[in-house]
Amino acid sequence: MAAAVVAGLALVAGCSGSVDSPSTDNVAGSRSSSSSSSSSATPTPAELTITPAKGATDVLPTEPVVVSATTGTLGDVTVTDAKGRKVAGKLGDDGTWKSSGLLAPSAAYTVSAKATGEDGTPSTTTSTFTTLKPKVIATYGILNSGATVGVGMPASIQFDSAVTSAKMRAEVEKRVTVTTSPKQAGAWGWLDNRQLMWRPANYWKPGTTVTVTASLTGVQTGEDKWVGNDDSASFTVGSSMISTVDIKGHQMTVRRGGQVIKVIPVSTGRPGATTETRSGTKVIIRKEGHVTMDSTTIGIPKGKPGYYKEETDWNLRVTWTGEYLHSAPWSVGAQGNANVSHGCVNMSPANAKWMFENSKVGDVVNFIGSNRPFLPTEGIGVWQYSFAKWKAQSALV
Repeated sequence: MAAAVVAGLALVAGCSGSVDSPSTDNVAGSRSSSSSSSSSATPTPAELTITPAKGATDVLPTEPVVVSATTGTLGDVTVTDAKGRKVAGKLGDDGTWKSSGLLAPSAAYTVSAKATGEDGTPSTTTSTFTTLKPKVIATYGILNSGATVGVGMPASIQFDSAVTSAKMRAEVEKRVTVTTSPKQAGAWGWLDNRQLMWRPANYWKPGTTVTVTASLTGVQTGEDKWVGNDDSASFTVGSSMISTVDIKGHQMTVRRGGQVIKVIPVSTGRPGATTETRSGTKVIIRKEGHVTMDSTTIGIPKGKPGYYKEETDWNLRVTWTGEYLHSAPWSVGAQGNANVSHGCVNMSPANAKWMFENSKVGDVVNFIGSNRPFLPTEGIGVWQYSFAKWKAQSALV
């Protein structure tokens, strides 16, 4: 019996010395300093809350991504799309990470969050979600990218469809910037609900470099319509060329750098509500060269009074409503003496060719002497406003 008791004690002693996975209670109640017990404690990683929830769909591009630790401490957080592009955000003083950039529509995102548990256990948590697929992806362009323009050409962001509410236009405006070198004062304003423009207080200084940055991914511009891309572009301002068309005096005076370089006899629009040339400050929108002038495009069909169809050369467009500076060999006799056109500025072929070759998009053309005003939306009409009134065109006012 004594031998049996001794053997039993040896068995118990052997069992108690080979414990591999003690329970949480045993670890908590133990006062042993043995490394075996401390190294075998169950790790406790941080517990995280991530919004949008894992697997969420149809997430609005404006919804922020928020990551916080319920237990433990949150570390680095990255939010990336399928192409690896990161969403901007930062960790706040309260230990919560929140995105500051908008999300793209129709996109999948992965959230990766590093954290440390209360016992020092490191962990990485991932979660994925997708944003809504809108009916329309809104598109836009930054005009005159890479071009050399005249002193009257504003920086311009043009949407292909309307930005339908003042609140949406304000959100667009918050996310676009203009940088000029040398620095010049200026302001954003909406010419209409598609055209956002930045013009300086006065005409550009020749030699200015202008850079436009549009961080518009995720901005809503209409019902079920969202922007899907950012963009940026730069242009350079060339020499100052400003012309003045005296409608009553039948001549155009051209100045470069403030100095008169040419005076050209012209014939402008004949008197009448629909033919008189508009007065105001316009800029050259495009150099179009050869153009077929066809009255059907302005609602006067063939066979009706006022119908015309003429082939013209050396065309410089100054309004969207059909006003050009161009060659008109048929009206040379009237040029310098009378106004006989349908609204355009007629010049001799030689003068029109010179004007075309010496002009650039964005050069200023002032028209004086008409009772028919040039409306800002009929062309690039930013100079029809005083600077104070232009600033009032901002959606942020």
